[in-house]
Amino acid sequence: MLGVTAGMKVIDLTLRIEPGMRGFEWEGKFTKAKDGWNASTLHLYSHCGTHMDAPLHFEASEQTIDQIPLQDCFGTAWIVDLAHLPPKTPIEIAHLGDLAETFPAGDALLFRTMWSQHVGDPAYYRDNFQPISPELARWMVERKVRLIGVEPPSVADVNNLPAVTEIHQILLGGNVIIVEGLTNLESLTEPKCLFGATPLKVAGGDGAPCRAFALLDCPIEP
Repeated sequence: MLGVTAGMKVIDLTLRIEPGMRGFEWEGKFTKAKDGWNASTLHLYSHCGTHMDAPLHFEASEQTIDQIPLQDCFGTAWIVDLAHLPPKTPIEIAHLGDLAETFPAGDALLFRTMWSQHVGDPAYYRDNFQPISPELARWMVERKVRLIGVEPPSVADVNNLPAVTEIHQILLGGNVIIVEGLTNLESLTEPKCLFGATPLKVAGGDGAPCRAFALLDCPIEP
């Protein structure tokens, strides 16, 4: 057996895809009583729920979601606690604290803003969440951040096309993988964790829903 069950705790950071969620529709296809098995037809927007963006999403490059190497979707992630940050406040380099100087190239950043508590509320998609600033986006490219994860449905205001385009093109064009729509980050109580996000392997996809999770070290009982 691998050590995940013995010495690590798995934390699910994924929104549940369910009827009523924006970008998702469900319909029954077969039933056990009538057809011998239960099966459904799912209609998914490529950026619904917890999802990963491909560079093609904003034409930062021609790379599609199925071309993102799976090994780039796992690794050490540092948690940036921004639960205190007022709505609409851009996330700046200064908000990283000491991590701005000590961040190891190739690691990931997870931004805990508690915005996922608004899931199911129309405010979730409004412009009140804390966006990534252009300066921080450029810093992440320069420091070779491999992946970032945020709780809102986007890294920038989806209602401001120039702003959301700028941030996506900086990050995706600089080989920073973007995961949006995370939840349950309050369960990550340590400064870092092992993080993974596995997107659906959609041929030519501009993005796809993904299952995101963290692995935490936990003491083994004697």
